[in-house]
Amino acid sequence: MTRDAAIIESSIDVSNDNSETAETVVPPSVDDPSEADSQGPTLLERLLADQQELTAVEQFSQVYNKQGSPAQSRYYSSLIPATEPGPGQQYAFDVDLDACSGCKACVTACHSLNGLDETETWRDVGLLVGGTSTNPVMQHVTTACHHCLEPGCMAACPVDAYEKNPVTGIVKHLDDQCFGCQYCTLACPYDVPKYHKQKGIVRKCDMCSDRLSAGEAPACVQSCPHEAISIRIVDCEQIIEDSEADRFLPAAPEPHITLPTTTYRTKRVFPRNLLPADYYSVSAQHPHWPLIIMLVLTQLSVGAFLSGLVLERFLDETLIAAMRPVHSLSALVFGLLALAASTLHLGRPQYAYRAIIGLRHSWLSREIVAFGVFAKLAVIYAASSWFGPEMIVGSQYWQQWLGWGVAVSGLAGVFCSVMIYAFTQRIFWSFTKTSARFGLTTCLLGVAAVWLTLLLISFFGSGDAAANVSGIIAAYGRRFCQTLLLLTGLKIVFEANQLRPLLSRQTTPMKRSALLMTGSLASVTIARFACGVLGGLAMPALLLKAISESPQDPVFLIIVTSMLFIACLAGELLERYLFFAAVASPRMPGSLRS
Repeated sequence: MTRDAAIIESSIDVSNDNSETAETVVPPSVDDPSEADSQGPTLLERLLADQQELTAVEQFSQVYNKQGSPAQSRYYSSLIPATEPGPGQQYAFDVDLDACSGCKACVTACHSLNGLDETETWRDVGLLVGGTSTNPVMQHVTTACHHCLEPGCMAACPVDAYEKNPVTGIVKHLDDQCFGCQYCTLACPYDVPKYHKQKGIVRKCDMCSDRLSAGEAPACVQSCPHEAISIRIVDCEQIIEDSEADRFLPAAPEPHITLPTTTYRTKRVFPRNLLPADYYSVSAQHPHWPLIIMLVLTQLSVGAFLSGLVLERFLDETLIAAMRPVHSLSALVFGLLALAASTLHLGRPQYAYRAIIGLRHSWLSREIVAFGVFAKLAVIYAASSWFGPEMIVGSQYWQQWLGWGVAVSGLAGVFCSVMIYAFTQRIFWSFTKTSARFGLTTCLLGVAAVWLTLLLISFFGSGDAAANVSGIIAAYGRRFCQTLLLLTGLKIVFEANQLRPLLSRQTTPMKRSALLMTGSLASVTIARFACGVLGGLAMPALLLKAISESPQDPVFLIIVTSMLFIACLAGELLERYLFFAAVASPRMPGSLRS
């Protein structure tokens, strides 16, 4: 009997009971009984009779109270736990791979119940293929949030928009708390959190926790016609032990990263070559342009301050006074532009002030704090350079210490930027590779910015300042050019080395990135190396030749240096585009792609 039929049958019984009750209503006594019969029911009698007729909602409520459980509970009661988890336990999805047919009823039910948009899914069905031509194997896999023991999304979130229920272990996303930074989408190895562009927040599966708390099965569990999905209670220690043996799914992200609790069961022995159907397919990832601009410009600003401070160690007070005001202001402008660009990446920028909530565990919060300190110190440092150190900090020595405070806080911010991506444990974003990228960008753009600033001062500055800066160019111009050549050479060799995995027969994450860089992103890769060679090799070589000649043509120096700076900046922006777009995104088994 279906649930609707049960409700209708119960409603009929309730209606019959009500009818009997209504017939036994005794009208109040009147002086003339015969007169009462002739006039029909009184107003009071009619009101009492109306009260015996229940609405559909009231009838359903009575039926539910009599049953004590949902009408269809007998169909799924064995698929959900009868009790709450005990200490050291939690709820988890249990998937019987032998029963999964790939019908996607679970996907449809999840979509309908949670009111998702047309292209939004919290549960997906993938495909594993393998075997031989004579004995092929095809296995459907249904996947959703794994409600990990150590959720990467929760650790990464800078606003604490995730919480893990201490009793059930369910990881829930707090939509009202989220400000749409999308960091959790990068930190989750299983591509679970989904960004909703219209709402400006991230959303994910919560195991239908409201239904579970009422004793009703989640939508995916209840809708599966083969009972392939269930909710079980798992021991956390057992999950940790199983992760050591990598007992999860073929080619899925390694379970030791976040300790996923979903169990995939099968009585069959899968062939060794069982892989996701989309294992050999590669596709470019979202480039995140606001992050590209923010990362490159913050590193340019930090590098400019650092390069300027290093140069000042070799200059006298007169030369420092001529260079520092313009240089500190230009470096500050780039830093402030970077911080302004970062807010464009937020889905709800009006809540940007929440970003420091996760300071104890989120590298994104730490980056924001570090660059916030950097910006404030840089403003004070630039102001003291223009208006005199005695007006701001009291002495020349304090101004020098303030300058190094700017550089150190900026380097701390760059380090936090490195850790944001290293935390995701994607090989393309490993700590070593990301440190090399960000560090070389900081040094390269910093030197280029200082060199451009010096030439602009010598060409457009006042008499004494221009003469002093011209002396700096004459004394240190060759070293600047040689430093640019060295840094650019190192950067180009490092990035070209990322293409070496193309020689390997094994399809590794690094080979996927190399395939993207030489495939769909080939035009970006070529443009990046062209800008690097032009700005970091060709232009410095021309400057070396021009500086060694006498007399020097200042217009030529300005034009070449401007081209050098623009080409280097464009090259680093393109490199950072590839940093995001060419990363191999970890994922659960997907479907065949056309």
